[in-house]
Amino acid sequence: QVQLVESGGGLVQPGGSLRLSCAASGSIASINAMGWYRQAPGKQRELVAIIGSGGIRYGASALGRFTISRDSAKNTVYLQMNSLKPEDTAVYYCNLETRSKSTYWGQGTQVTVSS
Repeated sequence: QVQLVESGGGLVQPGGSLRLSCAASGSIASINAMGWYRQAPGKQRELVAIIGSGGIRYGASALGRFTISRDSAKNTVYLQMNSLKPEDTAVYYCNLETRSKSTYWGQGTQVTVSS
């Protein structure tokens, strides 16, 4: 089994920054990609950013403000979020996809952007 542990969420004022981390452990045979999705109340889960063998891809809401990076040695992915807006408020979920196309999700971390 694979475990994903997220950290770094919290409350931040508009215009502020947060850095999310997600560490993967367990039976990781081969990672194809790791990334972040988010889900706001009443909305569908959406892609924030993903990094893997296919490169980096950002969701429209993240372009120009968020940066995804990865430490392969630590099986950890990071999401630097700048210029946060109230509409960024959501639960952020870490995602891992293996080369065999198995998918795993973290428990989610709450990000609240409010003054």
